[in-house]
Amino acid sequence: MEVIPILMLVIVAPLWIIFHYITKWKQMKGITAEDEASLSDLRTAADRLEDRLRTMERIMDDEVPDWRSRHHDKF
Repeated sequence: MEVIPILMLVIVAPLWIIFHYITKWKQMKGITAEDEASLSDLRTAADRLEDRLRTMERIMDDEVPDWRSRHHDKF
């Protein structure tokens, strides 16, 4: 009877898998610089879109004062 393969399967392999995933988890704990840059770009784009929407609503309020109530009546 071979004891070494049994020990490998029962002790070493589970520990190896556990430590492997612990290491992966620790690496993924924080956001990377690339992720941070992407979030910053998305925030900038969202701010620009929000400004555009406010401008459009302001224009619509000046041009067609009751546009909001007419729009909501359709739904």
